[in-house]
Amino acid sequence: MAMKAVGVAAMEMIEEVRRQFHEIPGLLEGNAKPDTARCVKISTEASLKRMVAPGALAILTPVAVGFLMGAEPLGGMLAGVTVSGVLMALFMANAGGAWDNAKKSFEAGGYKMKDGSVHPKGSEAHNASVVGDTVGDPFKDTAGPSLNILVKLMSIVALVLAPLLV
Repeated sequence: MAMKAVGVAAMEMIEEVRRQFHEIPGLLEGNAKPDTARCVKISTEASLKRMVAPGALAILTPVAVGFLMGAEPLGGMLAGVTVSGVLMALFMANAGGAWDNAKKSFEAGGYKMKDGSVHPKGSEAHNASVVGDTVGDPFKDTAGPSLNILVKLMSIVALVLAPLLV
């Protein structure tokens, strides 16, 4: 859900930047100032609007499991969410950083293979690393860190419910 939210927000931003290039004379040449307030508004609104569903899921799932199944299944769910959430967050942070660093290795003069051949910036391998970085940035900057918040939120909701369930 977080990765999809980043993609949707990015497309909204791209459309706004394109609109500004078409409608603001001299912007492309650097003679006019962009409407940065509109871009900040798009980013803020998208981040708030797109995180409602994951937040609701994090709050409602422990409530549903606790009241429908009881305290023990809620504890099991909480253990599963914690283990899988922490591992997934670590994976996303490391994989995103690796994809980001792979692209940087090409842009710092090209990537040298063990056999001595060099893949320069603009090569097919560099283009593949750019695609990887496009996925890696939201992995390490948004989706991974948001999983930590999700685990904490579910834990707090479960702890608040615990006295009502026993």
